[in-house]
Amino acid sequence: MPRRRHGGLPRRFALLFYFDLGPGKPPPPPSPAFAEDMLIRGGCSIMSQTIELAAALVSRPSVTPDDHGCQRLLSARLDKMGFVCEPMRFGDVDNLWARMGREDPLFCFAGHTDVVPAGPLADWRYHPFRGQVHDGVLYGRGAADMKGGIAAFITACERFFAGGNKIKGSLALLLTSDEEGAAVDGTAKVIEALEARGEKITWCLIGEPSSEQTTGDVIKNGRRGSLGGELVVKGVQGHVAYPQLANNPLHAFAPALAQLAATAWDSGNESFPPTTFQVSNLHGGAGAGNVIPGECRALFNFRFSTEQTPQTLKTRMEEILRRHEIDYELDWRLSGLPFLTPAGELVEAGRQAVQEIVGVKPRLSTAGGTSDGRFIAPTGAQVLELGPPNATIHQANERVAVNDLEVLSAIYQRILEKLLR
Repeated sequence: MPRRRHGGLPRRFALLFYFDLGPGKPPPPPSPAFAEDMLIRGGCSIMSQTIELAAALVSRPSVTPDDHGCQRLLSARLDKMGFVCEPMRFGDVDNLWARMGREDPLFCFAGHTDVVPAGPLADWRYHPFRGQVHDGVLYGRGAADMKGGIAAFITACERFFAGGNKIKGSLALLLTSDEEGAAVDGTAKVIEALEARGEKITWCLIGEPSSEQTTGDVIKNGRRGSLGGELVVKGVQGHVAYPQLANNPLHAFAPALAQLAATAWDSGNESFPPTTFQVSNLHGGAGAGNVIPGECRALFNFRFSTEQTPQTLKTRMEEILRRHEIDYELDWRLSGLPFLTPAGELVEAGRQAVQEIVGVKPRLSTAGGTSDGRFIAPTGAQVLELGPPNATIHQANERVAVNDLEVLSAIYQRILEKLLR
């Protein structure tokens, strides 16, 4: 197999020095700056800039919405490159807008420093907030989703400028600590502020873990919309021995639920899979085996294509509920509309960069969950998601191969060279 070059990166790296305690009970929680402390104590350790930074970020337990100093660490690196860093705090959420240049076009790396909770420590091979490398793999919460991608952003920019490149236009980073949570005071608020002062993103690359088998094999050029809600089906409480004196809401809802689950909402289209309906939580009952409940509650979600609108889905669902003569209350929640980035400069730059660095022809996809791209795309920006493999995200023992992050950083650098040089 021919040896591939990765954008001028060193061919060999010594990995992060660490104390390998092996499988079993995780060690006690580390200090927030554990990765840097380990570098000092290790003395002889040498590792790539990308892995060093990723490990330092993972060592900070930045569970939504606590940034836990991640953005301060990143700002220090960005300051040295000449970015103007602007912290934007809304509510209890930390956001960072860092920009270099004032001219169009504006290329933006976007991502989130927050992570989901780690869950039981006993389920982890290594402590989720140690940023530990073992056998060429970085372990920890956020390693793949998406602190590894953020580290690759930074080192790609550093190498780009170290090569003497001058940007043609402007370069920015948008980071938030509120992507995994309510996503109210994060990217959405930053975009509102940018729009109010006339700052328009031309191209946006989000480092979400989009890949499946190898880094770059899948690029997300859009996302489905997300429409959820809470349904309350009303009944009459009573004794199970006297059903004629009660009205069981679970029985009333069951036929309607069966129809909702069996409905083909659409067939999708060339860019989107079919719309889906799922119930994520169903509750009814007083906690006793001899009581008919007075109501039941269901949490549900539509992931919908551009074949639907929120209103068409609302109308069809409520028609089904009325057809089954259900007494109900319904609270709708729209998380985001579908968006699609068609063929253009950003899509082509992403495709070509992946092919040149790893020799893989990436597949475009709109599958999966939502991302903060739903707040950026409506401004007219071209939006892509390109990051490491997503096989372990939100799981115990979340991890990413060191080589995947090195390759990812090289891909990001190549995209910058194609669009801004």
